[in-house]
Amino acid sequence: MPREFLRYQRVERQLQRELAGVLQREVKDPDVGFVTVSGVEVTKDLAVAKVYISVLTTDVDQDKRLSIVALNRAANYIHGIVSKRMRMRMVPELRFFLDESIEEGIKIDALLRSSDPTNEK
Repeated sequence: MPREFLRYQRVERQLQRELAGVLQREVKDPDVGFVTVSGVEVTKDLAVAKVYISVLTTDVDQDKRLSIVALNRAANYIHGIVSKRMRMRMVPELRFFLDESIEEGIKIDALLRSSDPTNEK
């Protein structure tokens, strides 16, 4: 009987939970700002984890890029904390990327609402 979830998928879910807690409680760098972990992709050999981050800000995209740079700078520190919390021999290397899917969804929703003739505002 095949397993329902593969190991790397379970690691993705656990890593996302742990990273959300670490970024909320442990990382005190003001350059990071208010971030949320929107997704994690782990390679099948569990060597590298791509961590997708959404940044809540009212300023331009430059602030979002600064948050990603700050997170990548602190990746070793974050990796050390996560390594102590997860019961794995080797925790994947963390690489942080900006997730713009939420902003894109909001833009598309706004376009659809503006083009809908039945939409009465």
